[in-house]
Amino acid sequence: MTDAAGTHFDLIVIGGGPAGYGAALYGASAGLNIALVEKDKVGGTCLHRGCIPAKELLETAHVFRTVGHASTFGVTSSEPTLDFGTTMGRKQEVVDKLFNGLSGLLKHRKIEVFNGTGKLRADRSVLVTGSDGDTAEITADAVVLAAGSVPRTLPGFEVGGPVLTSDEVFELSEKPQKVAVIGGGAIGCEFASMLSDLGSEVTILEALPQILPGVDKDVVNVVLRSFKGRNIDVKTGVKVTGHTPGTSGTTIELEGGEQLQVDAVIVSVGRRPLSESLGLAGTGVVVDERGFVVVDELCRTAVDGVWAVGDLIATPGLAHVGYAEAILVIKQLLGDEAVPVDYDNVAWCIYCQPEVAFVGMTEQAAKDAGYEVVTSKHRWGGNSRALIIGDTEGLVKVIAEKLPDGTGGRLLGVHMSGPWVTEQLGQGYLAVNWEATVDDVAHFIQPHPSLSESFGEAVLALTGRSLNS
Repeated sequence: MTDAAGTHFDLIVIGGGPAGYGAALYGASAGLNIALVEKDKVGGTCLHRGCIPAKELLETAHVFRTVGHASTFGVTSSEPTLDFGTTMGRKQEVVDKLFNGLSGLLKHRKIEVFNGTGKLRADRSVLVTGSDGDTAEITADAVVLAAGSVPRTLPGFEVGGPVLTSDEVFELSEKPQKVAVIGGGAIGCEFASMLSDLGSEVTILEALPQILPGVDKDVVNVVLRSFKGRNIDVKTGVKVTGHTPGTSGTTIELEGGEQLQVDAVIVSVGRRPLSESLGLAGTGVVVDERGFVVVDELCRTAVDGVWAVGDLIATPGLAHVGYAEAILVIKQLLGDEAVPVDYDNVAWCIYCQPEVAFVGMTEQAAKDAGYEVVTSKHRWGGNSRALIIGDTEGLVKVIAEKLPDGTGGRLLGVHMSGPWVTEQLGQGYLAVNWEATVDDVAHFIQPHPSLSESFGEAVLALTGRSLNS
């Protein structure tokens, strides 16, 4: 523990995940003197037990799938096999490289990192307790709370043995042969897709009527068709009542008496904020019944000079949202104009196969909001680049306000499923957030041949005229 007695900073950030280190790096680049408190490793869940390792394993699945279909390109090879140890080793190499780069950047920006658990005190000072029990008290003009979150669990599904959360999946030493994923949200579908592509037999158990809640129905149907074609068993509207561990694996019980024998069960039912780690009782910072720190539209808590960002507050649990909230806070500290994050129009990306990416309203949400809409769907089968790479599953769907002549006006939503759509959403994101009209976007030229042509074609069709649709 660094001896910090009497040390005063411009800003203390408690938590070293994307929202926390984002605030530290952005603030330091503007000349602020910053302390960052992190009890584990900087990078947080996203780097060590979330976004990065998940996408690395999904890329392994993509490579495995590509090699398996290489013969369609005239490339002959033996049947691919998986060395799971090498797979997990590469995952860790990627994580370690990014961790070392982040640590070096924090040092380069002269951000003082305290390794320990930070607790806010009523006088706005922060007590840091190291793993060895040593303590240090530090003070600052402002404090940002960014303690992050941990996976939620289910009653009767204590973690251990065959029961895993996202934390444990990334530490597997061997690939399970038969897996149940409880929860059909983004994370659950990513795990299911990845494990299926690597050869596991996968069942998704979702309590709601559909997987991927909040995603446009047409896009959900694309994912469902793909999952069905790859023998991923999707059960929706089901309630899991418990499980009985056996000598190898466990038996999952569903309401109604149905049972499912699996080697492993991945509980993927969301995440909960780690507000209890901050010692907020008596500080004046308000925490709601779900454990989220209560903030206003500028991420300010009820205590002057204290902000909260990232998974700690009830906003979309996305790393890039955490970055945006971090920048919002630092701009306030610097006296810059601070524009609240528009949470209704953030980018969402799901990296299963096929990928999903969207921004803005679904068709149903737009109708529920009172808009009269017009939509355009463009499938990848007519896209030359998609045919070239051999991936034509999915569609691009654009939703716009309907003008009196039946053509499209302002873009309300862009929803995609298919090849590399997580890399293609950018222009749709800009169009929706700049409140662009169909005519605005249709004027711009898409390169040919490219996957992005499908977005351009979908928008162009809403003008009442088109090339290929």
